[in-house]
Amino acid sequence: TLALLALRFVPTLRASAWGVRASAITSSLSIPISFMIALGGIVISLFYSDIAGFFPCLLCWWQRVLLYPQAVLLGIALVTRDHGVRKYCLTLSIMGVVVAIYHSYLQFGGSSLIPCATNITSVACTHRYFLEFGYVTIPTMSLTAFALIATLMTFRPHFEKQGDDMCHA
Repeated sequence: TLALLALRFVPTLRASAWGVRASAITSSLSIPISFMIALGGIVISLFYSDIAGFFPCLLCWWQRVLLYPQAVLLGIALVTRDHGVRKYCLTLSIMGVVVAIYHSYLQFGGSSLIPCATNITSVACTHRYFLEFGYVTIPTMSLTAFALIATLMTFRPHFEKQGDDMCHA
């Protein structure tokens, strides 16, 4: 019911003066904010593996593979003011959301659909290093980062036309 209410009021909010201002601000800051999220994700994942000693599992590695290039792409987009990276980051983030949802499903007791190979340098994908507030784990943090980046990548800059894939300011 919450989703139906949101669908009902989102068009009204966008049409309001506040909604237009918020949309313009969000769209102009979507790449810098996404860059900070991706960079923060890299720093946190390296902290957990290299300093805290949490060995990443196979699904953690896949999430890194999908997150790390986004920091590079978004960093280049910040420097060159190229908004064409949105479609690439959106694709990587959607794939990251899928992997993170599956990983969270495994960590909260779901049965494995595919085998998660472990070796001497990795741990099982079901292993939880911590659980905060009853739901926050490393995969849920990853899911949050991917979902935020995917959402921000759907906002178009106010000066970019709907059909235009590349925009150079």
